[in-house]
Amino acid sequence: MMPTELELKISEIDRRIRSAEHAAGRPKGSVSLLAVSKTKPFELVRQAHKLGLSKFGENYAQELAEKAQVLADLDLSWHFIGPIQSNKTALIAEFSDWVHSLDRLKIARRLSEQRPAEKGPLNVLIQVKTSQEERKSGVAPEALPDLVAAISELPNLALRGLMTIPAAETDMVAKRRPFQQLRELLATLPSNQLDTLSMGMSQDLEAAISEGATIVRVGT
Repeated sequence: MMPTELELKISEIDRRIRSAEHAAGRPKGSVSLLAVSKTKPFELVRQAHKLGLSKFGENYAQELAEKAQVLADLDLSWHFIGPIQSNKTALIAEFSDWVHSLDRLKIARRLSEQRPAEKGPLNVLIQVKTSQEERKSGVAPEALPDLVAAISELPNLALRGLMTIPAAETDMVAKRRPFQQLRELLATLPSNQLDTLSMGMSQDLEAAISEGATIVRVGT
């Protein structure tokens, strides 16, 4: 039986991840694939789960909530990766297992206040701005320590690490630079619970893995 297009794509991404791990001298399996499922139909997520994927990323709160409820029979981990609007924090707090795009204390407080107690602390990553593009979200590196300290005091959030979406580059050295910066920033933060670097997408996952990514986000 011929493999489906989805099987081929998942297999190719897995090959790239494992090859990059090996090239960087990292243990096999040290990098997780987050499948970006925004705008994708429920059935495609089911198919991807059958093929071994369990972590899915969404950009829109309403879509995340709908998918989490419709696919509640599957053992899935839902990650919110888009910009966070104040009026959407309740949905995100209820239906996410992870939030990758936290960059404001106001939003962090709302997520903590609205997290259902029975679900336990919400895993969160702070999005850091590692390029000068105006449209990029994220906290400035120099403001990171104060935000980390404030978020660490919130009872219903578990701060796990950092995330970035750098500007697109073609040169490998240039691709690696923002990921190196994020890795070095994580090392300066005073907590042994910070173990996650969410960085790297389809076009630059090799560069990200070479600099220590633990989660790569792939949609295509």
